Amino acid sequence: MKTEELFNAIRQEAERQRNEFVESPAPKIHIGMATCGIASGAVETRHAFEQALAERHIEARIHTVGCIGHCYAEPVVIIDHPESGFPPIFYHEVTAGKAKMLTKLFLEGGDPRFEHVYGATVENEMIPSVMEFPRFNEEKRVIMEKCGHIDPEDIYDYIAEDGYATLVRAFQLTPEDVVKEVADSGLRGRGGAGFPTGRKWDMARRGGSGEKIVICNADEGDPGAYMDRTLLESNPHQMIEGMILCAYAVGAHRALVYVRAEYPLAVKLVTKAIQQAESLELLGKDILRSGFDLKIEVFQGSGAFVCGEETALIESIEGKRGMPRFRPPYPVEKGLHGQPTVINNVKTLASVPPILKNGADWYRRIGTEKSPGTAIFSVVGDVVHPGLVEIPMGVSLRTLIFDICGGVPNKKAFKSVQIGGPSGGCLPSAFLDTPIDFDSLTQAGAMMGSGGMVVMDEDTCMVDVSRYFIDFTQKESCGKCTFCRIGTPHMLRILDRITQGEGREGDLEQLEQLSRDIKEGSLCGLGKTAPNPVITSLRYFREEYEAHVNEKRCPGKMCRPLTAFYIDLEKCARGCDACVGCCPVDAIFTTSTRKKGIDQSLCVKCGECVVACPPQYDAVEKVSPPKLAPVVERSAK
Repeated sequence: MKTEELFNAIRQEAERQRNEFVESPAPKIHIGMATCGIASGAVETRHAFEQALAERHIEARIHTVGCIGHCYAEPVVIIDHPESGFPPIFYHEVTAGKAKMLTKLFLEGGDPRFEHVYGATVENEMIPSVMEFPRFNEEKRVIMEKCGHIDPEDIYDYIAEDGYATLVRAFQLTPEDVVKEVADSGLRGRGGAGFPTGRKWDMARRGGSGEKIVICNADEGDPGAYMDRTLLESNPHQMIEGMILCAYAVGAHRALVYVRAEYPLAVKLVTKAIQQAESLELLGKDILRSGFDLKIEVFQGSGAFVCGEETALIESIEGKRGMPRFRPPYPVEKGLHGQPTVINNVKTLASVPPILKNGADWYRRIGTEKSPGTAIFSVVGDVVHPGLVEIPMGVSLRTLIFDICGGVPNKKAFKSVQIGGPSGGCLPSAFLDTPIDFDSLTQAGAMMGSGGMVVMDEDTCMVDVSRYFIDFTQKESCGKCTFCRIGTPHMLRILDRITQGEGREGDLEQLEQLSRDIKEGSLCGLGKTAPNPVITSLRYFREEYEAHVNEKRCPGKMCRPLTAFYIDLEKCARGCDACVGCCPVDAIFTTSTRKKGIDQSLCVKCGECVVACPPQYDAVEKVSPPKLAPVVERSAK
């Protein structure tokens, strides 16, 4: 039986199962069960639906899916109730209690409960389609197209959505044709470096003798980044199909998925996806009678940030300490166990099936000339709608942060955005109209990185932000390079001193000199980019550093040694003891007028009094420097 005939038989079974599910008159309950959903209570939500359906003898189908990108709204549930006359309805923050309520009132009673529908209003009783939300209006989903719609544990769900069909068509092409199509698309590595994928594949295909190996780099270690994890938890088969296409193109018969052990759900789902593909002869020996063999294994990394660098990753797989190698030779020439090795990020490999399905010209029409395609960002921090967003390259930072993610909450002003993880840069509001692509961000002093983005509001201390990222990179330094091993801790000591009000004359100049030395002297890309947060924050927020050093003042009022809390006696209500009861060190006392004061010698600046003070009084104030806090004696009248 030919390859096409074998696959058509598999696809027919997938379509039969899909049609049976779709055409069933029973309600369908789609529940997001990626890590973000589970952390918010999706497991309890699912159990509540199951229990309520059983108790009320309602026939319904529960369909577990991955993450749809609306991480701020988890647990997310989409209910498709054909007999109700309503379109599929998107519910947000569905707790176990809401699940039981929706079962009773909507599935049984026909009332969709507009007040719990995301984007709907009770007044006009209009239910928006999921695709009408800003998250999708402004997006272009290529890599995440199936995320949140298919069950990641069911290979037939993926095949019914045309999954693995591209692989079958690719087997009718030569490996050279596959490499050329990827090269013509202009796809650049989505792991951060942006190296042309087609060129890397061509170098590996033309490489020397020996077994060729393909590795998927899923070692995602940036703080606030979870794009690769979500893709593996929501649609692992698209990455696997991309790996098979890559292996076929370069002539590899062995492949590994390097994923950190801190992603247990991703490890579980990728392992299961590989097993399912093998059971349908989509992996293993003589795939679909094509004559091509490929075995994929899962390797669990121990969580070292430096192992995201491809040569350190190779060292880790070989059982050595994860430390970067000198290059050249590059991995495509001499990689794992000395064999030619192609290493691509999860997002890079997941981009390949859509490219080969729709053609290089189609992909070129998305994004910009030098950065074609889309980019996925995990947008976190001071933003109304944090989560995953896939946008065409070239969209501005302003559009992403304000139009798609809702802007800064609590009516506060935007201050900065950190792009590219701990190795990225902090860009101020003047750069909000900067296009998001590899070259524009690099020119601004940041970098695309793997896609982590942290939004910061007006209350953020940029000195403390730099201190945080340098603290992270110096802890994660492998120690091989003298500049990185010694230079980053020295930078941290200076930043610690500055944030504690002990900054000295010349500290800022020394930070700049250290940054230049570390960038020039480090071996790997992680060391070379480690000073970026300090470099960009010094360039764009130098006045904040100077305030810390010269005035012993923190403009953002975040650095504890440079701040103080006090109670405004004009606002303080007599007899309200809310702040007294919450203070862990008994620093708050009652004056002779029954109002409250703070003993500055005892205050640990935890901020609990701010939280406890009733909003109608809002009497607790925070100032910097501490000397601005008025002194209130315990005997004050």
